[in-house]
Amino acid sequence: MILIAILLPPLSFLLRGKILHAIVCFILQITLIGWLPAAIWACVSLLDGRNKARIKELKK
Repeated sequence: MILIAILLPPLSFLLRGKILHAIVCFILQITLIGWLPAAIWACVSLLDGRNKARIKELKK
């Protein structure tokens, strides 16, 4: 999933159900300069979601 987040950041958001984030990420990725921030944003968001799920599971 991290590989998808690096290569195709909008697809990473779409697969997780975040449609608005995917649209914004696609607009950012249209420019070549914006591709790197979009990829970083997708990776950070993916890891943040995983960490939130772990914390939620630990609180149970």
